Amino acid sequence: MRNILGTLMLSQGTTMISHGDEIGRTQRGNNNVYCQDSDISWMDWSLAETNVDLLSFTRKVVQLRKAHPVFRRRRFFEGEPIRTGDQVRDIAWLTPAGNEMTPENWHSGLDKCVAVFLNGDAIPAPNERGERVVDDSFLLCFNAHSKAVDFVAPDNGYAEEWTAALDTADPTGGSELVIKAGEKLSLQARSLLVLRKTA
Repeated sequence: MRNILGTLMLSQGTTMISHGDEIGRTQRGNNNVYCQDSDISWMDWSLAETNVDLLSFTRKVVQLRKAHPVFRRRRFFEGEPIRTGDQVRDIAWLTPAGNEMTPENWHSGLDKCVAVFLNGDAIPAPNERGERVVDDSFLLCFNAHSKAVDFVAPDNGYAEEWTAALDTADPTGGSELVIKAGEKLSLQARSLLVLRKTA
């Protein structure tokens, strides 16, 4: 439903949105229209009014990504402790039940659902001035299933409380959800919920 979300939120390196993706311009599936002089390549600006919710959603995602360096990392995730003797990791993969994934979980199907913890306190690369980068931590809950699935906010030290930063189940990405560690939430079919650590 939101094909631009993955590109904006989790890309390593350059982010690319094709001209008009933010207002639903499809080019009828043709991703290489540079040599077309037809309505396939022409820009229909009325789509900005027709698909105002998609434009609003795209703006929200761009703003979220721009505000948080945890989504714009300069190095790939390692999934290992950042410093010797430390348990702080840059990323953790969790089941919908809020438990850390095991090798067996990766082969069990998990009903097409997974949660990803992005640690804003474990960004190893400095900024362009050589300063340490620190950000908020986030929990991304992905439900690729055709039905709603229950997720549990992890309660083993990830956060005491989470607040929704983006919900693809809402046409504009908005949500008022606040959830505490160990609490259950229902994630709509084929949706993504981005939660920000608030306590």
